[in-house]
This record gives sequence, structure tokens and C-alpha cells, in this order.
Amino acid sequence: MKQRTIAKEIILKGVGLHTGENVTMKFVPAPENHGYAFKRVDLEGEPIIEADANYVINTQRGTNLEKNGVKIQTSEHVLAALVGMDVDNVLIELDAPEPPIMDGSSKFFVEAIEKAGIVAQEQDRDEYIVKDVISYRDEATGSEITIIPSDEYQVTTMVDFGTKVLGTQNATLEKIADFKSEISNARTFSFLHELEMLLEHGLIKGGDLNNAIVYVDKEISEPTMKRLEKAFNKKKLSVKPNGILDNLTLHQPNEAARHKLLDVIGDLALTGTRIRGKVIANKPGHYVNTQFAKKLAKIIKIDRRNKVPSYDLNQTPLMDVNQIMDMLPHRPPFLLVDKILELSETHVVGVKNVTMNEPFFVGHFPGAPVMPGVLQVEAMAQTGGILVLSTVPDPENYLTFFMKIDNVKFKRQVVPGDTLIFKCDLISPIRRGICHMQAYAYANGKLVSEAELMAQIVKTKGE
Repeated sequence: MKQRTIAKEIILKGVGLHTGENVTMKFVPAPENHGYAFKRVDLEGEPIIEADANYVINTQRGTNLEKNGVKIQTSEHVLAALVGMDVDNVLIELDAPEPPIMDGSSKFFVEAIEKAGIVAQEQDRDEYIVKDVISYRDEATGSEITIIPSDEYQVTTMVDFGTKVLGTQNATLEKIADFKSEISNARTFSFLHELEMLLEHGLIKGGDLNNAIVYVDKEISEPTMKRLEKAFNKKKLSVKPNGILDNLTLHQPNEAARHKLLDVIGDLALTGTRIRGKVIANKPGHYVNTQFAKKLAKIIKIDRRNKVPSYDLNQTPLMDVNQIMDMLPHRPPFLLVDKILELSETHVVGVKNVTMNEPFFVGHFPGAPVMPGVLQVEAMAQTGGILVLSTVPDPENYLTFFMKIDNVKFKRQVVPGDTLIFKCDLISPIRRGICHMQAYAYANGKLVSEAELMAQIVKTKGE
């Protein structure tokens, strides 16, 4: 998949939910690898705050970011719309600290993105493929988020606030393409007791009954009803049979759970990368969402630093061991590649299954068998030999010799039972039979060794 941005700028106007300020927001096309970022055009220097979990300062009444003293409040609905519309790179310009609340959902942001149009860019999308179960639990609240391997990005939310009026609700998004139709119009909600507190402290100046569902979880006294009518600028308010304040109709019976799912998608956008995995969120909230985003972002950063690739080892190989022996001169016990999974003009991926039957284990730390590092380098070189020999029509007439080995690093031990994956990438084009490549060896999803190799193929016969 290629990265995507919007085709043109587009402007939305509204008010901030908590500030009550009029705000103009502009979606602006952004270059490849830009990601999502907010720009405060109302401040000197027009500072930019990237959508990064490390900038979360608090999660009261929304996900709030701060960088160098500059703040963005309630970022989640806008970010959810961008992820939901499968857009990778956008700059969000604001002339206030908070995006417009609109109707309390992502619907209007989705419509704006659609109107602007979406265009593909040149670079491939960097997607994090979940290979292990990753969880975060907030012991104080019992809220928990887990992500497990899946063929695509999926989210399930389960909410239970311990109130009869809302009860227990679930929502599921099977594929991100359904975000617009299934999730985008789910509006934010609050309980009456929360609303009273927010109004008392002047913290919900931009709210009205068109952008927040209010669940009535207690008896409303006449004075409280009058205060609410004044705050919402309504002549008459009442409680509907389903326990919400009137003048608003639920889009779906489980709209609260759908909105929580929307929030999860928006908050996990703060990891800074696309995710392929299934998220299961039990009683999610902005705090647990963003703590999980921080944990996930850290894991992604480590994996990227180690450049751990993902391959299906059960797939039919591009070359089996017999085809490898047709090309390489090496033979057991010194043939150290079992199969080739990928081969292009610039890279090769090979596999070796390390077993106790290897002859070097007899004398190399017999009581604690470890594959010698020099043989790991040799195995990477043999894999690279497939790459360079694939450039000649008669590889059986050539030998491959080392010219140089640089920057060799051994990160972890390789032991019997490990499956080694070798990936070699050309550093420069092959010229005069000289191959200069960066090689990596992985086992158990971890980088075990790496080296910069230079080798030359030399013709031995068939002159």
C-alpha cells in the first residue's frame, strides 16, 4: 500500500467543546512520512505539535497534547477521522487550542476529507504487523486494552459504567473501510452528574444538545433542570424513556460503545504508524488508550530499530536446498542456507534451521551449544552469494570470495532449535561482480547479528 494524503486544502468552522471559542480548522496536504500534526496558526511562529503519544499531558475530558508549552485539546475525533479515511499524511491548522466539536462525532471531518479528495503518494506505507499479544491494564479502574495478531486492523470495545441507564454495550469494527458508515457519526456522551460538575466549573462552554448525548443517571430536581435549560439555551428539556435528555435521537442503540471505539482509533493514532492487529478494549477511556499507545509506540520503535522483518515460513520457498546447491558451490556440512524466500535485483531473504546435528556443536561449547558468530556471518554471506550469482547466466561456473567485512555486531545467542532468517540488501549496485551489501540475521523475532559485507564473484571454469 502506498501512503496517502488529501488532494487539496479544506476548511471547517465551529466551536471548541470545552473552550467555547470559535475555531477555524484547515486540513492541509502533507508530504510522505509526515504523519499527522497540528499547527497553531494563532500563535507566534505557528508552532507544530506532532500527533505523538509522548506529548499527551492529560486525558481529562479528551486527549490533550502539549509541546514546548503549546497545547492542543480533544485531538481524538479529528485523528480518528484521518485513520478511518485511510489517510497517512495531513497537517491540521488551527487558530485556537481545540478543534471544533461539530456534532460530537467524526462525521463532519470524514465528509471534509472526502470532499478534499484522497491521493496516493510514491512511498510505501509503513505498517506495524502485530506478531505477539500486547496488553495494558489500569488496575485502578479495571480498564484494559489488548492487541492480538490479525489480518487487518480491527477494534472491539466493551463498555460498562455500572449504571442502569446505559448498561453494558459492545461495538466492533471489522475493517477500517467501514469506519465512515459504522462509527464516524457516533457522538460523544456524558452522564448528568458529570455535566453538572463541568457546568459548575465552566468547563463545557461549547456544548449543546446537538453535540453530546446526556445520560440521566439520577433524578433531576427542578432547579437543576432550569440550569440545564439555561446552559443549553433551550426553553424546555425533559428526559426521554430511554434515559437521555430530549432534543436528540440516538443513531444506534449502542452509540456510546461506538463512540468509545472511535476514541480508541483516534488515541491509537498517536502511535504514529498504521497497525495491523485486532484491538480488544474493555472499558476504554482516554487514559488507558493513551498509556497503551505509549507502550505500543515504544515496542514499534524497538522493532524498527532492529529492522525485524515478518515472513511466512510455511510458504513455498522461492528456492529449496537443491536449487541452492545448483547455484552455490558449498556443500554440507558447510552449506548454511536451507531455502530462499525472496530474491530481487537489490535484496535476498534466506532461511536456516539450526539443529543439534550441526557438526560445530560437537566442539563449540559442548555443554552450552551456541552457533559460532563467524558461521552466522558466513551464512549471511552465502545468502548474499545467491543475490550476486543470480546476476550471471551460469552461476555454477563462479565462486564467491569475501573482500571485506565491516561493522559486525552480535546481539543475541543462536542456539539449536532457532530458525535464522537472513536479509541482505545492496548498499550499491553490483559492478564487475563486486557485491556490497548490508546483512542482518534474525531469530525469534529479534535481531541476532548484522554485518556489512563485500564479496566478489570469480569465474573458475567454462571459459
